[in-house]
Amino acid sequence: MGTALLSMSGISKQFPGVKALEGVDFRLYQGEIHALMGENGAGKSTLIKVLTGVYDIDEGEITLEGRPVRFAGPQQATEAGISTVYQEVNLCANLSVAENIFIGREPTKFGRIQWGVMRRRATDLLQRMELDLDVTAQLSTYSLAVQQLVAIARAIDVDAKVNPKVLVLDEPTSSLDAGEVAQLFRIMRQLKAQGIAIVFVSHFLDQIYEICDRMTILRNGRLVGEHLVADISQVQLVSLMIGKELALLERLEDAGKRSFDAAPAVAQAHDLGRTGAVAPFDLTIHQGEVVGLAGLLGSGRTELARLFFGADKADSGRLEIDGKPVTMHGPRAAMSHDIAYCSENRKTEGLVEELSVRENIILAMQAARGWTRPLPRRRQDELVQKYIDALNINPKDPELPVRNLSGGNQQKVLLARWLITEPRLLILDEPTRGIDIGAKAEIQRLVVELSDGGMAVLFISAELEEVLRLSHRIGVLRDRRLVTSLDNTDAVDLDRLTETIASGT
Repeated sequence: MGTALLSMSGISKQFPGVKALEGVDFRLYQGEIHALMGENGAGKSTLIKVLTGVYDIDEGEITLEGRPVRFAGPQQATEAGISTVYQEVNLCANLSVAENIFIGREPTKFGRIQWGVMRRRATDLLQRMELDLDVTAQLSTYSLAVQQLVAIARAIDVDAKVNPKVLVLDEPTSSLDAGEVAQLFRIMRQLKAQGIAIVFVSHFLDQIYEICDRMTILRNGRLVGEHLVADISQVQLVSLMIGKELALLERLEDAGKRSFDAAPAVAQAHDLGRTGAVAPFDLTIHQGEVVGLAGLLGSGRTELARLFFGADKADSGRLEIDGKPVTMHGPRAAMSHDIAYCSENRKTEGLVEELSVRENIILAMQAARGWTRPLPRRRQDELVQKYIDALNINPKDPELPVRNLSGGNQQKVLLARWLITEPRLLILDEPTRGIDIGAKAEIQRLVVELSDGGMAVLFISAELEEVLRLSHRIGVLRDRRLVTSLDNTDAVDLDRLTETIASGT
């Protein structure tokens, strides 16, 4: 492939008590999109911060275009042509699009900002990216996806005197829908064609395989592989990232090839609906069955699930539990029927960040008992430790504030909260979104084990391959309507599912 545009050799970085990077090599070539892969804590962020001068390196060498470099900070890295766009958009929403692109380096003359020049340059830059935006509009008037693209525009047009060489995109798609991701990928391909090298960090494996040319894989601060994307399967990738064989994921491909028609029905919806949320639908969930919900963002997946849990009140149809009609007056009524619900928004509707891991885990059980009957502390400790061990929640200290845990471990805490109530129907809304690959694999394994143990699961995910892998039956939603239900047989693949979502038939 010739000489690397950027080379990092033998990079080591240590913090008090932690070896964050140990002898890591990384190569990046002009005009490629390169995935940097690894679980949370693998060293991805540290490697990026070492590259951009946020951290000094203890050992190793960095070269850019064949010349040794060591940056004193991100600004110096930017001036050398290396820019980073982080997951959280680091812009000023109260300023205009043009002001955000040129903030801190506004074109001036005689000490005065040349507003007209700045707006023309911003417009020209966005047009080259095929973005038609009003550069005088306040940034907050645009969606998060557009704000991400504005951040990228700022990064690739650092200064008229600087030729952008490397663009680092750290989880840029975590809050984007499918259409917004497609728009971002179009721009990434444009930049690649212009010779810009892109480092792409993402937990979405489908996106990695769609957009990237090569990948570097880190585990526990060490390099474990560098591969062409076309040469490594997803199962092999996950195995390298978490350091163990994932035969389970391979066998999950056949997990859905079973029929549950003869199994007892745990929950049945008959013309159940809510005006403005989801049209009346019929859906049966059997004992031991995983029913997946697939559809685009806003298609009504979450709204459907919330009706089963009583989080929203249905205004049409009826719901039956074990064949008997019930009225869900709220989540507490659902819990009394052994139904549990893990919300897609663990920050605002799930975890209480000020409480400890233990207090978060016992929350649902205590609510079911009533606050006048507190669960004895000894029993709390026994149950909490059981689920910390069963779900491999780290760190193991139950008294740590839950906000101190990684996203994947926070998700496991939320799962533990509901599993401790021993539900018969578990509703999982985007349980693997925004968490690292290892935690994602563990949660997928858990879903299979719960199903094998007889628990019914209603499973929602924006990742269609995940829905296909785990579900026995798939409900397809479009425009807030359940348009069809597919048995997950060999005839159902990603193309068939995508076509069904697109056509609604």
